[in-house]
Amino acid sequence: MSTRGGSLGQRLERVRERSFLGRRHELHFFRAALHGASGAACVLYLHGPEGTGKSMLLRQFALEARAAGRIVVRVDGRTMPATADAFTRAVRPVMREPGAVLLVDSFEHCRSLEGWLREECLPRLPWGTVAVVASRHEPDPHWPADPGWTGLLRVLPLGGLSKPDAAAFLRQRGVLPHLHDALLEFTGGHPLALALAAGAAVRTETGGGADCADPPLGQDAVATLLRRLVGTPPDEAHQAALDVCAQARVTSVALLRAVLGDQGEDLFLWLRDQPFVQTTRLGVAPHAVAREALRADLRWRDPAGFAELHRRIRGHLLERTRLAPASRVLETVGDLRFLHRAGRFLAEAHGRPSGGRAEELPRAVGHEATLIRRIRRQEGPESARIAAHWLREQPESFLLQRLGPGEGAVGCSAWLELTPFEGEAEDPVAAAAWAHTRKHGPVRAGEHIALARFHVGEYGDHRPSPVMDASLGRMVGEIIRDDRLAWAFAVLRDDGFWDSHLRHHAMEPTAGTVTVDGHRHRLFACDRRALPAVFGGAANAPLLTGAAPGPARSGQDPFTAAEVLVLGEEEFAVAVTAALRALRRPRELALNPLQHSRLVLAHGMGLKDVVTSAIGSLPLERGGDKGYRAVTAAYVEGASTQAAAARRLGLPFSTYRRHLAWATRRITRIMWEHELSGTPLLSPADRSRR
Repeated sequence: MSTRGGSLGQRLERVRERSFLGRRHELHFFRAALHGASGAACVLYLHGPEGTGKSMLLRQFALEARAAGRIVVRVDGRTMPATADAFTRAVRPVMREPGAVLLVDSFEHCRSLEGWLREECLPRLPWGTVAVVASRHEPDPHWPADPGWTGLLRVLPLGGLSKPDAAAFLRQRGVLPHLHDALLEFTGGHPLALALAAGAAVRTETGGGADCADPPLGQDAVATLLRRLVGTPPDEAHQAALDVCAQARVTSVALLRAVLGDQGEDLFLWLRDQPFVQTTRLGVAPHAVAREALRADLRWRDPAGFAELHRRIRGHLLERTRLAPASRVLETVGDLRFLHRAGRFLAEAHGRPSGGRAEELPRAVGHEATLIRRIRRQEGPESARIAAHWLREQPESFLLQRLGPGEGAVGCSAWLELTPFEGEAEDPVAAAAWAHTRKHGPVRAGEHIALARFHVGEYGDHRPSPVMDASLGRMVGEIIRDDRLAWAFAVLRDDGFWDSHLRHHAMEPTAGTVTVDGHRHRLFACDRRALPAVFGGAANAPLLTGAAPGPARSGQDPFTAAEVLVLGEEEFAVAVTAALRALRRPRELALNPLQHSRLVLAHGMGLKDVVTSAIGSLPLERGGDKGYRAVTAAYVEGASTQAAAARRLGLPFSTYRRHLAWATRRITRIMWEHELSGTPLLSPADRSRR
């Protein structure tokens, strides 16, 4: 090795300068301060999690300041006592040099001095000094609240590198191009994660392949990241809170309580105070690289725990979606989609040609012509005629989408709810939907079907866009929420693009296509009555269907849609009567068709328990005691004959028969209502405990 060319330190500086990438935004504001640009802030406050490159950026600031002929004074909070005297001694050279540059690194170690720094130290610096403070934590609220700092202070959050800069970083480190996408997705441009990932990738390429189940960084790199970014949580409860925060898009007190119990509020406050966690309008969320590292670590060390946590969060989000007001449905469905984001088809289906998430607006009066014009332009005149029909019949079913408050509409869609056999004559798509229900599961009294149609936006025909996100998100939300929905249909161009995505939502392509305006449309159908995931919060991972992301810890496997028998009302009533008569004969009861109804399958209750709960509900109704005694004597206690039951109750036979008939009708009605709604039929005692 040559000994020429200065010291090792000088060589380090040259390599660092050549390797520095990105941070144009931050450099712009530093250069403006350095050169005294009009309106430039003289104090910059950088903040970001561990490993985001704050120290590297301060080194670059120092290089540029020295190149401009400035004196640079660096203070490191890690190596200095956190006292005002020690800090004053460290910055004393700045006081003697007008125009000096003060760079304070790792100020999180001196947080107790923040008020003193703001009120006493910085105000004493000579005019023309540039000061940069770097910390893991945001500045406290007193800075922006003080009008004196207006225009003098600029706060700069430091996140990951941009995608082009992060890719350049990987090239610089010798990572082969085919590995870039996976590493960029995992690291989110986080500089420390990129450095670890690059090292792991180069070692893998030169030393043999890694297990395909490993995270892109490798498990050792994940462990290093967690030590640097997260540290060691105080106990198991705090580790569990981190694991929840890593899986959920946004973590709230309500979510932590639902998943972890009564400690939810304390754990939330602890999460909010962590430097790798950011606060949002709806709760807290970790920075991207911390999230991915925590997820990868939990999946590696406890696969069953990962799957169980996924199920619990999912159950909470399903319940939130059921109970949310209509204006919040897209938000809660977005949380569910985020939980399932690992699937490639979800990423493809929700990749957008332009950024942004659409929000829904109820159709405002006066927009009819705009809606029809959009549909005619993208779908054709026949589609426009059909849409005009539905606009007259169901104006409330059409929604506009926009990208943000105050912006114009970028698209529209419709969620048409149809009762038998509405629209069959006017709309060939509705006719195809009704034909499918006749063949595969008739719509029962009190039920309806729905069509997701007319997905029209500015991004092309039936391709990923904010409009399609909103339209399909609304569909998923209504499938979860609408207890009387029998069938849901998504109507899309028949080109195969959406097939895998919609199968993940329990929607299978129907047998035929419908041609409108020369375009072939495929109906994707979902029999909601046969969905395990919609009923009971413990359903498994794919959004509405079933397979979990890992092994379950315990419990029975959930039922599948193929197991569910959808009975008509008359068939259901006959089966209830047969179940009552077989209540004391287990073998006969096991053959009852209600064993395959969603009323029994969806909630893990046996048919005998369901019937017994319905019987137990009778005394809660006006005059129900008489029917309760009659049905109990006949079927629960098992009188040999109805005459014997009447004698046991001391009733005339005709009176007993009347009471028993009333009880049978009422039990049938109670069970039928729960079959339609999908809610569990609990005993009065179980209901009171809830």
